[in-house]
Amino acid sequence: MSDPVTRLILEFSKLPGIGEKTAMRLAYHVFKCADSDVRALSDALIAAKTRIRLCERCFTFTEASLCAICANSQRRSELICVVEKPADVLAVENSQKYQGHYHVLHGVLSPLDGVGPEQLRIRELIARIGRKDGSAPVSEIILAINPTVEGEATVVYLSRLLTPLGVRVSKIAHGIPVGGVLEYMDRQTIGRAIENRVASLDR
Repeated sequence: MSDPVTRLILEFSKLPGIGEKTAMRLAYHVFKCADSDVRALSDALIAAKTRIRLCERCFTFTEASLCAICANSQRRSELICVVEKPADVLAVENSQKYQGHYHVLHGVLSPLDGVGPEQLRIRELIARIGRKDGSAPVSEIILAINPTVEGEATVVYLSRLLTPLGVRVSKIAHGIPVGGVLEYMDRQTIGRAIENRVASLDR
């Protein structure tokens, strides 16, 4: 069995975006931390893994059945911003330019990776458009999906699927570069993109 140092480096290197050198720096940082800090990190990891689940409505991460945004009656329920992953919800929220609700797909269409419409939360999105729960009907779907090749393909697919349902379908633009990732954009850039969204397809 590997020694504790090697094991810790190996576990850190499994995290997305963490290479071997960064994993080593993180491991050595942990060794220099106070025992209380290490326990706090360990407790936070365990609590997040055991207590966090998906929101029953928008599918972002939450501790309750509904996330704080979905449970907020002051949000504009007629607007739904569709994003690729939960981290994108926080990115858009940080722009402070959007007051509607969200829907997390948990991925984008990628046939080469075996990800089709059935693997995403598209069926649930359609159900939200046709809801009859007394809330304001959905009037606009904003596609805030990362502008990668797969992301753009997903935007086109969703636009063609949703437009016949009688809702306006738009996508964020102006400031989000091709190949950019929402999670790493500054709030001003995302804010401009939300404010200057355009129709995703010509009617």
